[in-house]
Amino acid sequence: MRQSDLKLDGNAIAGLLREIFTMEMTNAESTCAGCGKVHAVGRVDVYLNAPGVVVRCPACEQVLMRIVRGRGRYWIDLTGTRCLEFKE
Repeated sequence: MRQSDLKLDGNAIAGLLREIFTMEMTNAESTCAGCGKVHAVGRVDVYLNAPGVVVRCPACEQVLMRIVRGRGRYWIDLTGTRCLEFKE
């Protein structure tokens, strides 16, 4: 089987994304891609006065995520987050 035979489009994870982002997010744990520290999302540093929301690691101040909302859309950048862990 070729790798291209396994490729799906984003619709394949629609249900999964809905399950994840309807959960209580402040209890999720975020691992910083910069320093490796793990913090509950409810404990990170959040800045609302940017052109969107900027979330930073409280240990090293690395940008963990950026969230912008506009025109009925959301843009979420998780580049600074190595991992988000959710409990059921």
